[in-house]
Amino acid sequence: MRITRDNLVFRMDKENDYVLKANSGDEIVFETCDCFSDSIKSEKDLVSGIDFDKVNPATGPLYIEEAEIGDCLKVEIIDIKLNNSGAIVTAPGLGRLADRIDSEETVICEIKNNEVDYLGRNLPLNPMIGVIGTAPSGEGISTGTPYHHGGNMDCTMVKKGSTVYFPVNTKGALLAMGDLHASMGDGEIMGSGIEISGEVRVRVEVLKEYDILPIMIETEDKWITIGSEKTMEEASKIAIDNMVNFIVKKTKLSINQAGMLLSAVGNLRVCQIVDPNMTMRMEIEKKYL
Repeated sequence: MRITRDNLVFRMDKENDYVLKANSGDEIVFETCDCFSDSIKSEKDLVSGIDFDKVNPATGPLYIEEAEIGDCLKVEIIDIKLNNSGAIVTAPGLGRLADRIDSEETVICEIKNNEVDYLGRNLPLNPMIGVIGTAPSGEGISTGTPYHHGGNMDCTMVKKGSTVYFPVNTKGALLAMGDLHASMGDGEIMGSGIEISGEVRVRVEVLKEYDILPIMIETEDKWITIGSEKTMEEASKIAIDNMVNFIVKKTKLSINQAGMLLSAVGNLRVCQIVDPNMTMRMEIEKKYL
């Protein structure tokens, strides 16, 4: 089953028409555009030429037959395939160096031998999904904004081999995704990673009775909670509170003891600090649970 990249949304919204139906347990391929809707072709293409009404497109949405409000949608990321080159950009007013940038610049980065060629420097290839989520319960939210439904979380842990758990806020869940990166550092401080198009293969599963708190990420060795809010402090509180609640459910530890465990071996990390909402994550290794 495949959703092609000409099926795009720019808002995650329960009113969106689905483009494909699937069942719990199915595998689906999402073909994705880059965050510029594939409009940057060369280093002559600058931020000022981008149509910002078409930034951060998400492919979909996918309707999952068994998904009902209150369920949890489990999304296993089986594979991510990238195109041969991506782009990273800067411009005055963009990112955390906004006041120090005086000219626009675009760098095209070729993917070679599992590395990213950035200005002659070989960077590690780390394919990841920037935008992924279900439809929110209330009004639609721009695909550029992360919140409790997912969205533009720009979390480097949303990658091949990871599993992400999302809330189901509307019948069918309406899963959509896009905004792949060939490489991106935690924080995405310039407002852009190495943006690239490609495709993602996932397996979806509806969980009717579960003790996992969406939004969570599971890797081979870690549990990760996500928080997205207006400030890093507010986002951190969501991620920390959800991880403490998870630990209390999974173990015999009290809230006090779970918090102390996190303070001893947990890691609070930034995902991104450049979107309308900031995204933070709380990580703990599975062996401690």
